[in-house]
Amino acid sequence: MIRRLINKILGRQAPSPHAAPRVLPLEEHGIRREQLSSCVLRVTRGLREAGFDAFVVGGAVRDLLLGRPPKDFDVATNATPEEIRRVFRRSRVIGRRFQIVHVYCGPDVIEVTTFRASTPGPEAADGDEGDATRTIADDGMILRDNVFGSQAEDAARRDFTANALYYQPDRQEIWDWHGGVADARARVLRMIGNPAQRFREDPVRMLRAARLAAKLDFHIAPTTRGPIAELAPMLARIPSARLFDEMMKLLLSGHAERGVRQLRAEGLHHGVLPMLDAILDDPTRQPFLHAALHDTDERVRQGHSTSPAFTLACLLWFDYQAELATNLAAGMHEQPARSGAMDTTLERQRKALAFPRRFDGQIKEIWALQSRFPQRGGGRPYRLLGHPRFRAGYDFLRIRAQGGDAEQELADWWTRFQDAGEAERAGMLIAPVTGETRRKRRRRTRHRPEGGETAEVTLG
Repeated sequence: MIRRLINKILGRQAPSPHAAPRVLPLEEHGIRREQLSSCVLRVTRGLREAGFDAFVVGGAVRDLLLGRPPKDFDVATNATPEEIRRVFRRSRVIGRRFQIVHVYCGPDVIEVTTFRASTPGPEAADGDEGDATRTIADDGMILRDNVFGSQAEDAARRDFTANALYYQPDRQEIWDWHGGVADARARVLRMIGNPAQRFREDPVRMLRAARLAAKLDFHIAPTTRGPIAELAPMLARIPSARLFDEMMKLLLSGHAERGVRQLRAEGLHHGVLPMLDAILDDPTRQPFLHAALHDTDERVRQGHSTSPAFTLACLLWFDYQAELATNLAAGMHEQPARSGAMDTTLERQRKALAFPRRFDGQIKEIWALQSRFPQRGGGRPYRLLGHPRFRAGYDFLRIRAQGGDAEQELADWWTRFQDAGEAERAGMLIAPVTGETRRKRRRRTRHRPEGGETAEVTLG
């Protein structure tokens, strides 16, 4: 009774213990078990044979309902992480904030989560029952949540209605606890429970709302959107590593252009990804950003690989250029100036956004190659073609040209040169008038041999 009173005062919508889902048969939703991967069927079957409930849950069910191929499959069960581990030999428990189990089937990985209890009142903020613990900060943010519960409670604590759908493979049924099927079909993103409270529990949900709305072409329900502007500053409390992961999901989703527009529409771009702030607020930089995001989106849609390092190289390019100009103006030689600018740019941004150091080498190589593309004479173009990062550097050059940061003629030349035959390549070579060229010219002298005619020779 006390918990129900506290939930009522705080605006929480705890599920009734007698609540029941709407169960949709195959005829109403059209999702057949054959549309699931063999790995997820193996996992759900293994759990059921061990005496546990097992459902495919979340985004995979939503995507199948919308006719979209799921990126991956997740499973929810009433088995605890330790019980899941006993069922599947090839599995391991990961995560501290939310414990989940990765089950391996050959190259595939299925995430299996235990049904979790809905958020309790403050009197249950910290519990201890083995690994089942929950820690909630004073402002309502959930710091750790491994309190297990029923499927009804698990559905209530999920973020959006369209993600609270459970598919039972044996009976080919969808269990819908919060009207998610109707919302998915209407393309509405609606928060389960009190939106302000749910955003306080986990501010990253605000970013997820923007990302999913862009990815799925959904509109955010007015009641869900309402608290975002006020609560956006809470994102400053999110660990930078987790923030980086969420932003990379958005930028590599195949809908990055729309996602960035959605961030701006919700007022979430300032301070969320610091390197975006300057670009979005500077009209001269925006064409380059949109060219980069459009290129990434096209690669995802065409099934080509994408790289966080390449995306970071694009987002930090202008910061690096500004730092390089500062170093050169201070009288530094070109190579130390470039090296120092790279290190300073990456370290400064790492303090705001904890991206892994393993990306540094790729980013630096992409940047370093840009100074080599204008050199189109002699053997330099051939050596550049053989560089391991040539393709990434060329793609970066092409985006720079599209965004007005490099000459289109230069990008077109390299597009043609890399596909040309040997004879055509030889005819394309350009001897630039550089300091080196001028030095060679000064080393030339006129010599009149005994034959009487003037001849030009090169000394040394």
